[in-house]
Amino acid sequence: MSGRIREEDVRAVRDASPIADVVGDQVQLRSAGGGNLKGLCPFHDEKSPSFNVTPARGMYYCFGCGEGGDVITFVQKIDQLSFNEAVEQLAKRARIELRYAEGGYTQKTETSERARLLAAHKAAAEYYIEQLRTPGAQHGRELLIARGFDAGAIEKFQVGYAPGGWDALVRHLRGRGFTDKELLLGGLASEGRRGPIDRFRDRLTWPIADPGGEVIGFGARRLSDDKDSPKYLNTPDTPLYKKSTVLYGLDLARKEIAKAQRAVVVEGYTDVMACHLAGETTAIATCGTAFGEEHIKILRRLLGDRNQYLGYEVVFTFDGDSAGQKAALRAFLEDQRFVTQTFVAVQPDGLDPCELRMAHGDAAVRELIADRTPLFEFVIKARLGEFDVNTAEGRVRALRATAPLVAAIRDQALRPEYGRRLAGWLGLDERSVANEVRRSGGNRPAAGRESFSGRSGNYDSSNGSNSGAGSNGGAGSNGGAGRGSGSGSGSGPNSAPRQGFGSGNGNRSDSGSGARSGNSPTRLSTVPAPANAAQSPIRRQREALKLALQYPQLAGPLFDGLEPDEFTDPAYMAIRQAITLVGGVVQAAGDQDGWLERVASAAPNDHIRSLIIQLTVEPPLVKAGVRGKQSVDAGYVTAVLTRIRIDAVERHEAEIRSRLQRLDPVRRQEEHLALFAELNALVRYRVGLRSPLDG
Repeated sequence: MSGRIREEDVRAVRDASPIADVVGDQVQLRSAGGGNLKGLCPFHDEKSPSFNVTPARGMYYCFGCGEGGDVITFVQKIDQLSFNEAVEQLAKRARIELRYAEGGYTQKTETSERARLLAAHKAAAEYYIEQLRTPGAQHGRELLIARGFDAGAIEKFQVGYAPGGWDALVRHLRGRGFTDKELLLGGLASEGRRGPIDRFRDRLTWPIADPGGEVIGFGARRLSDDKDSPKYLNTPDTPLYKKSTVLYGLDLARKEIAKAQRAVVVEGYTDVMACHLAGETTAIATCGTAFGEEHIKILRRLLGDRNQYLGYEVVFTFDGDSAGQKAALRAFLEDQRFVTQTFVAVQPDGLDPCELRMAHGDAAVRELIADRTPLFEFVIKARLGEFDVNTAEGRVRALRATAPLVAAIRDQALRPEYGRRLAGWLGLDERSVANEVRRSGGNRPAAGRESFSGRSGNYDSSNGSNSGAGSNGGAGSNGGAGRGSGSGSGSGPNSAPRQGFGSGNGNRSDSGSGARSGNSPTRLSTVPAPANAAQSPIRRQREALKLALQYPQLAGPLFDGLEPDEFTDPAYMAIRQAITLVGGVVQAAGDQDGWLERVASAAPNDHIRSLIIQLTVEPPLVKAGVRGKQSVDAGYVTAVLTRIRIDAVERHEAEIRSRLQRLDPVRRQEEHLALFAELNALVRYRVGLRSPLDG
């Protein structure tokens, strides 16, 4: 294991890795206003985008599942890497050499397991490409030429050849410094009787890359007549390669998919090549497995799949045989996960895109995609083809077989339309067909607005409020906040009421009850999550923290003058204390480099750190200006922070009024007069605070 990477190198990598570019490799991002970007979260399945990126601060946060952090955190979580591995991956992307601060390690002495496996795959891809030029690969070159692929196409897709020997690649990579353990772990070799042997032998090879272009595995086609060996063989699941999440050609098609708002899913490597060469550059293929849920998630993120009215398309190409129809049915069952329109493109002669290009040229491939059929229609008609609809009995059986397919359509507007079409295809009464569809389950309720529950509770982005039973939702085991027994008085700027929450010198329980003395900025070991933020004072406290984190140069001394217990929510109080621990907002205004990281590191637990990231990304509630753009200025910041103080004073006033009502003015005249004077002073102070705002 390599030592700790020097902090200055980590900062250099972070600065050289724009978060919008790195996230954009995985997620189709669109403007969300105020300089923010939004897309579908790569960490959980959702139908409405709740994943926000703030390029100006280098942060991301998902209001659906609560995942958030900086560009390094994103790479860690998306690729399941350690911190060092993520930094190394970003450093390679930015061409930065890293130095290690512990144990005398240097940049070249030791690298992560992932980096070693990636290097081995890169070396293997280069070796296979070289081998395709050798005399022993003549039969492989002839097959490619027969399929219509010239030298330029072979080079573009980096097609290679795995020699027929038992350990040609193993010996080559050993000579490059890779260990047998690394070759076995990466799936480049298999365990033989006398040691590792090549996994791919006498096969054409296609490198399979991640969205960033790093080779993580291979697909290989058999060239021999050995019927006991599979025609196509892929890399097994490894730390780099998971077949259920891999799409061949995605590295080449990713940008075009986002640009064209269309993806064409084909069944083989040569089909991908044929489509791209014919001009359909959005083609991709699965790798040795059926198109499934994980593949859908990837495409939805790239397409920004969120609205069926925007015209995004996924087009499946299947063979015209029974196997192709089964594949179409599987796609139909998965189709409901998409919001976009899905289609099927099947050539009447049963030719796949590669064969079609060989027989009729590039234009025929483009026409195949253009003449696509809606997936629902294709599947229903394919099922109807199994029955003799010229007889009454055949029509009834066909109706009973296809009605469940119509009932499975979740789009309530689309379902009755296909019911009417089915009636026409069968020559039956529309009412009879509709009744059969309902009996088959067509009365299921439509999915309403999707709610996201997770670490951050249920979030409503329109008002920045948190509620619900998530761990930050205020209703969990740490929910609820008990008022402490502290006291305070006076009319100065720091005379806010002492309402103790969390821990301090008093007693505290996880339910939020307890006492707190003073306002010493001590860390809290456990802090309850935010309560329901529907009330305007809570919203103002949330807004104040957002402004302090995002605009420290504007918040300045005014924010630092607020007492921690002027934030009544325990989690917000904890963030206020974390800001105090790192020197306050005034210090950050003079040194903003690493400001947000310092605050997050001072948080008492992961829940508060997650909330800090959320507030860093969440846009302020300031109203749009004349040109429709949000504008945060000194006046807005002053108004919000002043209202926090006014809210605190009003709470103190209410407390004193309550005490006056309970106090006997005759028997305890002196105490009554003192409280009355204090109340008058607070009222004058509050009026003084409000005057500039009212003006």
